[in-house]
Amino acid sequence: MTLNWDDSRVFLALARAGTLTAAAQQLGIGIATLSRRIERFEKGLGIALFFRSQIGYQLTEEGTALVASAEQMEAAMLGFSKQALDTAISGTVRLATAENLATKLILPNLNQLKQQHPELNIEIVTDIRTANLHRHDADIALRMTKPTQGHVSFRRVGTLSYGLYQALEGPTIELTPETAIGWDSHYQDLPAALWLNQALDSKTPALTTTSVATQLAACKAGLGIAVLPDLVTTDETVRCVKTLPELCQPIYLVLHNDLRHSKRIRCVADFLTELIKQPLTALNRPN
Repeated sequence: MTLNWDDSRVFLALARAGTLTAAAQQLGIGIATLSRRIERFEKGLGIALFFRSQIGYQLTEEGTALVASAEQMEAAMLGFSKQALDTAISGTVRLATAENLATKLILPNLNQLKQQHPELNIEIVTDIRTANLHRHDADIALRMTKPTQGHVSFRRVGTLSYGLYQALEGPTIELTPETAIGWDSHYQDLPAALWLNQALDSKTPALTTTSVATQLAACKAGLGIAVLPDLVTTDETVRCVKTLPELCQPIYLVLHNDLRHSKRIRCVADFLTELIKQPLTALNRPN
């Protein structure tokens, strides 16, 4: 007969407790079930492990000889379980996201995750091109557009809000082609660029750049007024002169379907969800 090695755990519990009632309580199983498993274990081994009496179960000589081996098996399983738990959240997770989210939100808070899971490695991809999860360019992504294809799962986790910003000091600047800080011609498909193009009646801004960071720097330098995500302006020397609710963008957390049950992926996904679940607004919006 093939032994069920989990029965050694039942044997050890009864050897320590001495009674079916106490051992069954420790194991969380019924007395009848425990009794059947002991009988099965004895039959599989071909020896009697216990003397049965009205006061309980006493180990036979053969049973006593097996206690040490059963304890070794118990220690090995506990060590196996501990190792499995210790290494459950480890390995590498490649995250694709917008640079603004990476620099202003994720990286300033990433140490919390690293302290909880020191064996977890994070790769952050902020390329302008959209990472293709289906090609495994990344394991997980934060996107402002809803995925329409690919073997992925997604859910909305937050909202990114926008406003018109200028330098903190000085009078309010009127938005005109001469004062506008806009996007280079290669980026006219961006929501902020489309909004600005409409507001300026398709006139070209006097200053254009290719990144949010440079537009923020231009604002701080007093070079004009720009459409910026509220997130990037927190703790910066700029002020919001007009909120732009029509530009609010949903933020989607996207996972490759093959990885959505991975412990390390779920760990990072939960961390990002908690981080982004509130609207990402600035502290320096107008009252």
